[in-house]
Amino acid sequence: MEGLAYWVAFARIPLMTPARFRLLEGAFGSLEEAWRADASRLRGAGLEPPVVDAILHARARIDPFQELETLHHWGATALTWHDTAYPRRLKEIRETTDVPPVLFVQGNLQPQDDRALAVVGTRQATPYGLEACRLLTRALVEEGFTIVSGLAQGIDACAHQTALEAGGRTIAVVAGGLDRLYPQQHRFLARRIATQGAVLTEYPLGTRPEPFQFHRRNRILSGLAWGVLVVEAPLESGAMSTVQWALSQGREVFAVPGPITSPASAGTHRLIQEGAKLVTQVQDILEELRLETPAVQPFLLEPSPPASPPSSAVRDEASLVLEALGTEAMHIDDLRRRTGLPMPVVSATLTMLEVSGRVRQVGGMHFVRTDSAR
Repeated sequence: MEGLAYWVAFARIPLMTPARFRLLEGAFGSLEEAWRADASRLRGAGLEPPVVDAILHARARIDPFQELETLHHWGATALTWHDTAYPRRLKEIRETTDVPPVLFVQGNLQPQDDRALAVVGTRQATPYGLEACRLLTRALVEEGFTIVSGLAQGIDACAHQTALEAGGRTIAVVAGGLDRLYPQQHRFLARRIATQGAVLTEYPLGTRPEPFQFHRRNRILSGLAWGVLVVEAPLESGAMSTVQWALSQGREVFAVPGPITSPASAGTHRLIQEGAKLVTQVQDILEELRLETPAVQPFLLEPSPPASPPSSAVRDEASLVLEALGTEAMHIDDLRRRTGLPMPVVSATLTMLEVSGRVRQVGGMHFVRTDSAR
C-alpha cells in the first residue's frame, strides 16, 4: 500500500486512537500529508494539544521508512484497514468497535480465514479441559475452520497445537509487539503458527505486553471469528473478557460443560445459564451457525513420502504401550513400569503413536488412547 510507512510510524504514537486516524485521513487526505503537517495544521484538523505534541515529538525521532524496514527484517508486514488482506470480519465491525487501524502480521492471512472460530479458555487447564479442546479443535479443523486463539498457556496453546497437528490453519492474536511475545516459551509455537497461519498484533515492535493490552487484544480475537468457543474458564478469566467483546460484536458464544465440582468450569456453566450454546460435539456449533458442510477444505501439509514399513520390534513396542494404556490416562512413569520397556523407548514410542493419532497427551505427561486405537 502506498504510504504504508507513515501508517506504521503513526501506530508508534500511543495517543493515536482509531478515531484520530480517521480524523487525520479526513483532514489531510493521506497520512503522509498528515506526517508532514506543522503544529498549526494539526491543531486546525481538530487534534488536542497533547496529541499534537506527541506527533511532533515522534516525528523528530522516527524515520517511517526505517520503521518499515525493521518490520520486514523481523519477517513481518503491516496491514491497514484499507488493505484487501485486512481481515474482512474486523472490517465489518469497524464502526462499532475501535478496530486497529494497523495490524502487524507474521505469516499470512487468507480468504479462507473468514471461516474462523475462536477457541479460548483458562491458562490452568485440567486434563479434562485439554482433552475436550483437542477433540473439538480437531473436529473444527476437519470442518474447514481456521482456529483463532491468544497464544496463552493452557487452552489457547492446546487449540493452536491441535490445529497445527491436524493440518489446519490457526491465527494467534498477541498483546505486545511481535518481538516481545508472551509467554516467551511459546516463541517456537509462534514460529510454527506463522508457517501455517499468522501471528498478529496491533502493537508495534518493541512494545512490551502490559495487563490492559490482553483485554484489548481480546476484541481482535473475537472480531476475527464467527463465534467464540469457551472450553474451560473460571468465573474471572480472560476468556470471559473475550465473551463480552464477542457479544458486543454480535458474535455467537459457545461453551463446553464440565464437572460441576470444578472451579475451572464455573465460567462456562455461567455462560450456559445465560444463554450460550452448550457444546459437546462439533455438530452443535455447525447447527447454531446453520452450517452443514465446510465452505473450504482445511489447509493440508504437503504429503510426506511413503515411509518404510515399521520393523516387528517397533510394532511390538507400540502394541505393548497401547495395551498398557487401556482406556484411562496414565503417567509415563507408570507406563514404563507396566511395559517393562526402557524410558527412551517408551518416550519414542509415545511420540510415534501421537503422530499417528493413536495416543494423546492430556497434560502432566499423562497419556490416553484415542478412539482410533481402541
